[in-house]
Amino acid sequence: MNPPFTTAEKVLLLIRLIFLSRQIQYLSPTTRKTYTTWVRQRLSKSHSDASVQARLKVEIEPLTDERSSILWVGDCRKAKKVVLFLHGGGYVVPLLPGHLEWCWRTYVSVGMENGVETAVAVLEYTLCPEALYPVQLRQAVVALARLLDYGIRPRDIIIGGDSAGGNLAAQLVSHLCEAVPLIPTIVLDEPLAGMFLVSPRLSNKTTDESFVHNGWIDMISAETVTKSNMYYLGLSAVADCPAKSQMAAFPIDRDLAYMRRMPLIVKAVYLTVGNEEVLRDQVIRYASEVRRANPRFELRLDLQERMAHDFILLEGQNRTMGKCMLAMRQWYKGLLTEKGSVG
Repeated sequence: MNPPFTTAEKVLLLIRLIFLSRQIQYLSPTTRKTYTTWVRQRLSKSHSDASVQARLKVEIEPLTDERSSILWVGDCRKAKKVVLFLHGGGYVVPLLPGHLEWCWRTYVSVGMENGVETAVAVLEYTLCPEALYPVQLRQAVVALARLLDYGIRPRDIIIGGDSAGGNLAAQLVSHLCEAVPLIPTIVLDEPLAGMFLVSPRLSNKTTDESFVHNGWIDMISAETVTKSNMYYLGLSAVADCPAKSQMAAFPIDRDLAYMRRMPLIVKAVYLTVGNEEVLRDQVIRYASEVRRANPRFELRLDLQERMAHDFILLEGQNRTMGKCMLAMRQWYKGLLTEKGSVG
C-alpha cells in the first residue's frame, strides 16, 4: 500500500531526500571512480592473462550533452556486438563494482567463449537530484545514437539494465516505439538484437499484491519506491498521479498502444524478476501486455524462485557465478549463437 503521506508531508520529505541523496553520493565513489578503480584492479590481478589485457583499459567517451559519458568494458574497436548497459540505483546511487563484474562475466566473457567479440558501453548518466526526468532518458538516446553513428548496426546492439536502469532501458524502447515529446528521436531501419530487464521498475503504482506479500522480505518496499519517485520526478511527485508528460517514465502506466511496435524495435526481450520481490507483479504484467500485443514475439520471462530484488548485482558484488548470472549468460549465449545473429 502507498504510505499515507499528505501533500505537505511529501514536500517536506522531498526536501529531506534531496539532502539525503547528496549524502549518499558524497559517501559513495562516483560512477567514473568506480569504473576506473575496477578496470585497474582487474588488470592488476590479471597481468598474465593476455585476453584480459587486450580487452580492458580505462576508456571514457564524453557524449554531446557534456554531462554523460560512455565507459567502455571490452574491446570496442573489435566488437561484433555492443551492450548498452544502464545501471540501477534508484537514479541516486552511482554504479557499483558488481555491475562491472556482471558485465564482464556475462557479456564480454560469453562473447569470448563463443567467438563473438562483445564490448559493453556503460552509460554514466546524471544522477538525481542534479538532473530529474527526462534527462536520463535523453542521455540514453544520445548514447544509442553515438553507437549507431559509429556504424554499429541495430542488429548488433543489445540494451538493458537493472532496477532503475531496467526502467530506463524500457523507457528507451518505448520511446523508440512512440516518441516522447522534447526527446530526440531515432528511426531504426531494423530491430535491435535484444533487451534485458533485471528487476525493472515499470509502474508508478505500489498497490500490487507483491508489494504486500514481499514488502517485509525484499530490500525495497512501497515506501522506498515512493521516495524514489520523488528523487526522479521532483516536486511533481507530490501528486498521487504523475503529470501526463511524465507517464512515459513508467512503461506500463502510459498508453500501451506503443507495444504493438516493439517487434520493429527489438528482436528479443529477457525479463528477470525474483519471486520474493515487490516489483514481481508489475514485471509479470509488462510481459503479459507485450505478449498480448504481439503473440509471436520472442519474450522470455524468468521468474526466479527464492530471489529478491536485483540478486544478479549481489552476485557481481560478491564476485560469484550464481544462478542469476548463469541464467543471463545462457540468454546472451542464445542470442549470439542463434543462426544469423552475427552481423
